[in-house]
Amino acid sequence: MLKTLFGFSTVYCKYQVEEEEKEPSAYHCCEICLKLKPCLIMAQWQHMSQLIQRLPDDIVNNLYPPNLFPIEVRHFIAEWIENQRWDDFLPENVEQESQARALLDQIIIMLQQNAQQNANVVVKMKLMQISRSMTGFQRQPLQFAVLVRDVLRKERGLLNTPTQIPSPPAYQYESGEPSFPNMQDVDHLVLKVLEVQNIRQKMHQLQEELNWERQNYEALQGTIQQNGLDAKKSEIQKHIQQLEYNVNAMATKRFQLLQECVDCLDQCQVRLLSRLKAWRWEQCKAAIGQPFDENLNPLQTWCEQLLGVNGNLRQELMLIVEHIPELQERLRQLQQVLIQSSLIVDKQPPQVIKTQSKFSTTVRYLLGEKVAPGKPVVLKAQIINELQARNLGSVPGDNVGELINNTAILEHNTASKSTCATFRNMSIKKIKRADRKGSESVTEEKFALLFSTEITITGCDTPYRIQMISLPVVVIVHGSQDNNALATIIWDCAFSEPDRVPFVVPDRVPWRMMYSTLNSKFTSEVQTKHNLDPYNQHFLAQKIFDKPDFSDDFSNMMVSWAQFNKEVLPGRPFTFWQWFEGVMELSKKHLKSYWSEGLIFGFIGKQHLHLILQDRPNGTFLLRFSDSEIGGITIAYVSATEHGAQKIQNIQPFTKRDLEILSLGDRIRDINHITHLYPEFHKHEVFKKFYSEPQTSPHGGYIPVTLHTKVGVEARSAMPPPRMADNFPGHQFQQAFSPQDSIAQDMDTAANSEVEFSPNPPVVFPEEIPRGNDMELDLDSLLRTLDE
Repeated sequence: MLKTLFGFSTVYCKYQVEEEEKEPSAYHCCEICLKLKPCLIMAQWQHMSQLIQRLPDDIVNNLYPPNLFPIEVRHFIAEWIENQRWDDFLPENVEQESQARALLDQIIIMLQQNAQQNANVVVKMKLMQISRSMTGFQRQPLQFAVLVRDVLRKERGLLNTPTQIPSPPAYQYESGEPSFPNMQDVDHLVLKVLEVQNIRQKMHQLQEELNWERQNYEALQGTIQQNGLDAKKSEIQKHIQQLEYNVNAMATKRFQLLQECVDCLDQCQVRLLSRLKAWRWEQCKAAIGQPFDENLNPLQTWCEQLLGVNGNLRQELMLIVEHIPELQERLRQLQQVLIQSSLIVDKQPPQVIKTQSKFSTTVRYLLGEKVAPGKPVVLKAQIINELQARNLGSVPGDNVGELINNTAILEHNTASKSTCATFRNMSIKKIKRADRKGSESVTEEKFALLFSTEITITGCDTPYRIQMISLPVVVIVHGSQDNNALATIIWDCAFSEPDRVPFVVPDRVPWRMMYSTLNSKFTSEVQTKHNLDPYNQHFLAQKIFDKPDFSDDFSNMMVSWAQFNKEVLPGRPFTFWQWFEGVMELSKKHLKSYWSEGLIFGFIGKQHLHLILQDRPNGTFLLRFSDSEIGGITIAYVSATEHGAQKIQNIQPFTKRDLEILSLGDRIRDINHITHLYPEFHKHEVFKKFYSEPQTSPHGGYIPVTLHTKVGVEARSAMPPPRMADNFPGHQFQQAFSPQDSIAQDMDTAANSEVEFSPNPPVVFPEEIPRGNDMELDLDSLLRTLDE
C-alpha cells in the first residue's frame, strides 16, 4: 500500500495496516515486509520528525513521556528501534521478559555510546542522564518493551491519518524538498561550521609547527654544512614539506567547507522564508475559519540560529588571508534579507475598521534579541491604498488616511523571549478614498497598514530599514456597512493567491471552493465540529445560482463576486452573503448546541422539504433556516387538512429577538402540533434538556408570569376578547389571523394569594370601534365616549 504523507512516499505493509485496523494487539508484519525492512530504515521516524513540528506540545509529550521514553531516545537510535520486533511483546507473556531485558540493556549501552561520541556537552549530559534513568526499567523490562511497542503504533496511527493534522500550504523549495526548515537541517549546518572552525584551529597549530621547523632549519644550516649532516638536512626538509602539504590540504578543505556552508545556509534560509510566508498565509486563511497555529517561537529560534551561523561564517572568512569576495557578498546579502524579513504582524488589526473607533495590533521582530542596545526602536504605522501596496519601495510621504496613536516602541519580554511593538489605541481619524470604478462601492475598497522602522543589529555597522504590511482592511464610516465590508474580506482571504500583486483576487471561483469557504466560516463562527452536509451544500448552490430545479453537481460551476454579495437574490431585498451571515449570527448566539447535536436540518429548499416529509405521520417536524428572512429559523411540520389529507406547514420564522425572549427548546415544547423530530424522534426525548426549569414563586407577593408559544387557531383561541359588565354593551377587539402574526405569546397567570381589587367601576366602551386596521383605535371617538 503506497501512502503519500506530507509530500513523501512511504511503503507500508498492507498486512500491517489491515491487522492494526482489525485488532492492534494481533499485529505482526508479513515476511515480505520484514525482508523490505533494510530498505525502509528510519522511514517512520523521518516522517514523524516532520509531523511532530505541527503537533501540539501536549500530544508530543503524551507520545514520548519525558520520564519514561524521552524523544531523544527515539531520535538517536531510531534505526535500531525500527529494526526490532516490538509488536511481538504482550504484557501477559512473562516468557518474553528476558528478551525485553536484553533489548533494554542494548538501548542503555547505545545511549551511553552516543553520549561519548557526541561533541555537544549539553547533549552528552542529557543522554547520560537518560541512560541512567532508564535503568529503573530493569526490574520490569517487559513493561518497557510494551511501552515502545505502543509508541511505535501511535506513530503509525498518526501517519496513517494525515488529514487530522492541518498541513501548511504547499510552498515548495525549487528542488522539490519540503518548504519548511527543521532542526536537523540547522543542526547539520552548525556542525559544518564547527568543522570549519576545527580545521582553522588545526591549521593554526600546523602553521605554528611549520614556522618553528623553518626557524630550526635555518638555524641548523651552518651546522649541517660544517659537519656534513646531509641526512639530517634531508629529514628536516621532508618534514617541512609534509607540514606545508598538510596546511595547503587543510586550506583547500576549509575553502570547500566554507562554500558548502554558505550553500547550506542559503538553502536553509530559503526554506525559512518560505515557512514565514506560509505562516502569514495560514494567518490570512484563519479569517475564514481554517486552523492556524500562531506560535512563532520555533521560527524565531531558526531566525536567530541562521543569523548566528551567518556571523560565524563571516568571521571565518575574515580570518583567511586571501579574501573571497564572492562568499563575503553572498553572506552580506543573506544577512540583509534575513534581517529585513523577520518583521511579522503577530496580531493583525481588525480587517473591518470603523473610523473614529479604537483598535489594536501587535508587530513582532523575530531577531529582537540581536537588536543593538542603546537607542530605542520606534515603529511607525501608516495606512496605504492598493496602489501604494503594489509599490512599497516608493510609498509617498502623504498618507491616504490620518492615523492617531500610530507609533509604538519595540520592547523585549524576557519571560516570553519575544520582542514586540503593540499599538493599543490606534484609530483612523479620516480616510481618503480613490476614484471608484463602475458600480464599485466603498466597502469593496481595500487598504492596509504599513509598519516601518530602522533597526541596527549587534555586530552590524549599518542600520537596516525594514517594513511589513498587514492583511487587507476595509474602512467603513457606519455600522450598517459592516456586513458588506466583511464580505469583501471573506472573498479576499478565501480566494487570493500566494505572492499575489496586492490586492488582486479573482472575480469568479468554482463553487466547490466557495462551499468549502462557507463551511469553514460557518463551523468556525458557530464554534462547532458539525459540518454542513451534502443537502445543505446543494441547497446553497441552488440559492446562489437561482436554480431551484437543478439536481446535477454544482462543483465546477463558477460563482461570481456579484452573485456572492452585489446582486440581491431573486424576490428578496438582500444578497446571498447577507442572508448567510444572518444565519451564522443566529446560530452562533442561540442555536450552537442544537446544531452541534444534529437537531437542525438547516439549509433545505421547500421542494426537498416536501419530498422528505410527504410520507411522514402528522406531527413530524424539522428545523430549517428561513430562506425568506435574514437570520430566521422555522419549523416545518406535517398536519392534517380539513378533508383528512396531509399538508406541510411552515411556522413564522423565529428571529434573534424571538429567541432572546423564549428559547427554541421552550417553543418546541409549547407547540402541540409537533410531536416527532424527523425522521421519528419524540421531541421530548431530544429536546428535553433544552427546556427551561419551572419558575419558582416570586418574592413580594407578585403573581408569577409564564410565556408560552401558540400557533395558528391555537393562538387565537388563547386570546379571547375581554369580558365586559353585563349592563354595558361590550367592545370586542378582534384581530384577524395573518402569517405575520401566526405566533402569539400567551401570558398565563396564576395567583399564589388572594388579591383585592378596587371597587371602582370599570371603564367600558359603549360602541364598537371599526376593525379597519385591527388594533388601531380612534382616539377622538374614545375621548368623546368617555366625556359622555
